[in-house]
Parts: sequence; structure tokens; C-alpha cells
Amino acid sequence: MFSCICITRMANIVPIPADSYKLGFIGAGKLAESIARGVVQSGLLPGSQIRTTHHALSRRTAFESFGVKMLDHNNQVVEDSDVIIFSVKPQVVKDVVLQLRPLLSEKQLLVSVVAGIKLKDLQEWAGHSRFIRVMPNTPAAVGLAASVISLGAAATKDDGEIIGKLFGAIGKVWTADEKLFDAITGLSGSGPAYIYLAIEALADGGVAAGLPRELALGLASQTVLGAASMVANVGKHPGQLKDDVASPGGTTIAGIHELEKAGFRGILMNAVVAASKRSRELSQS
Repeated sequence: MFSCICITRMANIVPIPADSYKLGFIGAGKLAESIARGVVQSGLLPGSQIRTTHHALSRRTAFESFGVKMLDHNNQVVEDSDVIIFSVKPQVVKDVVLQLRPLLSEKQLLVSVVAGIKLKDLQEWAGHSRFIRVMPNTPAAVGLAASVISLGAAATKDDGEIIGKLFGAIGKVWTADEKLFDAITGLSGSGPAYIYLAIEALADGGVAAGLPRELALGLASQTVLGAASMVANVGKHPGQLKDDVASPGGTTIAGIHELEKAGFRGILMNAVVAASKRSRELSQS
């Protein structure tokens, strides 16, 4: 399903030094903090090689707590960085990139984690196409993100590997054609919310069956975490893992029967398709 992107190498592209590059964040919100913290904790880069800026003392303190260099202006971040990650709100990203455009060059690798903004627009605003778009999701906050990257026209294979390692510090990484990003939004982008609903419902079921609330929620969340780990690590299809638990005439198959009668699979499939459709609508507006 996933494939590498054809890459156009340009003569003026300077390789990014994989071990000694300086990483800058334009936008110092929670996602930027999660990425930077994961990079430092993984040992990929020391905090001294990361820089950003923010006017709020609380945000500056958060980044400084793990060694990030705080500067006064976005211009300084751009001038002092080899890899620049744009992590701002979609409604302001155009103005931010255009403001910084005179300082941007193809010696720098540009990265966007801004939801819904396409590479063609980012490249046009920046004035060059050494750009990579990344779609992480909210479990980045605990180092368990599902991130998908798509390379711009002038981004090299080495650029892709650098960003793959960087986002690998906060979870797992895949590469895909940007045309799949609306579907990716519907699945992994919005997916955590579906699972939160499922965990809440499982816990409510436990309470209805007589469990204390705290115990029910703990069991529900750990059960989902364990089941996800089984799918990711055991190498069996989810259907086989389900069959392994569902004994003939037992409790699990009775519960599965109720889920099937309620259209559980179709509801989840419809949620992914609806979110993907909405993502496509928003990206075209």
C-alpha cells in the first residue's frame, strides 16, 4: 500500500549532516514539544541542537526543561537551523511561511506537520520544494504516534531517512503518496478518538456489570493497549487473534455476537470513510 516517492535531486541540494544538524521549530505548541522531547529522550539529538521561540514563559520553560535553545524570533530560528519544522495552526501557516520566505533556502530541509495543507501550497509559499509533509497523531505525546511522511519534489532519499528517524523517536513511521493523506487522516489522524470512545464504552459496560469505575477504566484501557500490541507484534491477522480468544459456546463469542448484530465493524468503517471525506472537503476549501 505504501510506496516510496520518486525524488528529483537538484545540483544545489546540500546534504543535511545526519548526526550534527540543527533542528528548529516554527511553532512551540504541544505537538512540537512532544517531537522535541522524544528526539532528546531517544538520544537522536541533544537539546542544544534544537531551537524554537515562544512569547509565553510557560512554553519557554517547557522546552528549556530538556535543554532546547529558546530564541526571540522566528527569523532567528530559521537562520540557525538546518531542518525546520512548521508546527503552527492551518489558518496561519501561509502567512508564517511567506514571512520567512526570504530566509529560506534549499540548503535547509523544510517539514510541515500542519493538518490539511498540501505540499504544492507549502512549496509555492516557501519558494522551493525541499519540503516534507508529515501526518503524526496525538499519541505522539506519549511516544506512540503513527506518522506518515510524503516527500516534496526536491526532497532527497537521505532527507526522507532523516525525517523518518526523527519521527521514529515518537512512534512508528510510514511513507506514502500525499494523495492518501485524506484517508490517513480518517484512520490514524481521527482514529484515536474512536478508540477513546471504545475504551469509555468498555468501561461503562464493566460498571454496568458491577465493576468499580476506576477498575473498569483501568481494565478497559489496558485491554485495548494489550490487544493493539498483540496485533503489532505477534504477526497474526486480527481475525485469527479474535478466533484464538473465542471458544465455542463461550463468553467471548457471545459478546462478539452482540457486536456483530449492532454492526460494529460497519460503524467503524463508516467513521473512517466519513472522516476521510471531510478531510478532503476541508483541504479543497
